[in-house]
Amino acid sequence: MESSHITFFGAFLAGLLSFLSPCVLPLIPSYITYITGLSFADLQAEHPSHKVRQQTILHSLFFIAGFTCVFVLLGASATYVGGFLQQHMKMLRKIGGVLIIIFGIHVSGIFDIGILLGEKRVTIHRKPAGYAGSFLVGIAFAAGWTPCIGPILASILMVATAEQTVYRGIALLLIYSMGLAIPFFVASLALHQFLVFFNRFKKHIRLLEICTGVFLIIVGILVYGNYLSKLSRYFSMMLGE
Repeated sequence: MESSHITFFGAFLAGLLSFLSPCVLPLIPSYITYITGLSFADLQAEHPSHKVRQQTILHSLFFIAGFTCVFVLLGASATYVGGFLQQHMKMLRKIGGVLIIIFGIHVSGIFDIGILLGEKRVTIHRKPAGYAGSFLVGIAFAAGWTPCIGPILASILMVATAEQTVYRGIALLLIYSMGLAIPFFVASLALHQFLVFFNRFKKHIRLLEICTGVFLIIVGILVYGNYLSKLSRYFSMMLGE
C-alpha cells in the first residue's frame, strides 16, 4: 500500500482528464446514441421514460465493460513487461519520465510533436446488435488512438510498468478506467443536463489542455526522479506516526 494512494489518485484524475479532453467530451452524445440505438430526442428529454433509461443504463454498462477490459489487459501486460525487465528498471523509469514530460509538452500546446499529431482509430461503421455490440464498441473505443487520450493513457501505462506486481498494474488501469467511466455513465443518464454543462464548459477546453499538459509534466518529473516512491514512504511514515 506504499504508493497506492498517490498513484491511484493520479490514475483516476488521468481518467477524468481523458473524459474531459477535446477528443472525447464533444463525442459523448454521439457515442451514447450510437450504442443505445435511441434517437437523440429520446435521450435529450429532461424526463426520459423508464424504457429509455433502462436501455441507456444497460448499453452504457456494456460499453464501459468493453473499454475497461482493454485497459485492464494493457495494465497487466505493462506491469508484466516491467517485471521482466526489472534489472533495467532505473533506466526504463528515467526514459518513461522523459516521455511523459514530452507528452505533457505536446498536450499543453507548448510545442506540437509531429508523431503525436496523427490519429489512428478503430471504428465500427455498423454497430452489431444488442448488448454484445455495445461491448464491442467499447473495445473499439479503447483500441483507438487520438492525440488527446493517447498521451494520457501512455503515461499511466508507463507508471504501471514500474509497478512491482501485475495486480498493481491491473488496479492502476482499472481506476484509470473508472475515472473515464463514471462521468460517461452519469452523462448517459442525464444527457440533457450534460449538454447544458458542455455548452458552458467548451469555452474552457483550451485551459483544460494546458492543465492536463502541466499534470503530465509533473508526473513525468516525479517518475524520472523516483519521487513517487519517496513521497509514498514519507506519507507512510506520517500515517505510522
